[in-house]
Amino acid sequence: MYIQGFLTPVPEAAKDAYLALAKKVATKLTELGVIELAECWEEDIADGKVTDFRMAVKAEPGEKVVFSWMVWPDKATADAGHEKMTSEGFWDGAMDNIPFDGKRMVYGGFTPIFTMGR
Repeated sequence: MYIQGFLTPVPEAAKDAYLALAKKVATKLTELGVIELAECWEEDIADGKVTDFRMAVKAEPGEKVVFSWMVWPDKATADAGHEKMTSEGFWDGAMDNIPFDGKRMVYGGFTPIFTMGR
């Protein structure tokens, strides 16, 4: 199992546009091997003294933090899926009018060291 996680600041007024983009990307990722994906809209984020979710992405007034993750069977499948999306031109023009500031997105890939649940 390989998990990719994301934090993204999104203007509140762009929630529907963000969701439309997320669904389009999720459809493609599912075709390429993603086995689980979640897009979560900020509802309850505490203000930290040193750091917090909003500080991590330099969220501005009127923005909400989106916490997302996708689960792949393994890193090789994730790498192959992302390569295929790029080589097929999926991203060409797709990010020209994204409804958030991608420069403030925080993301990374993780190998679980402990899991519990389904």
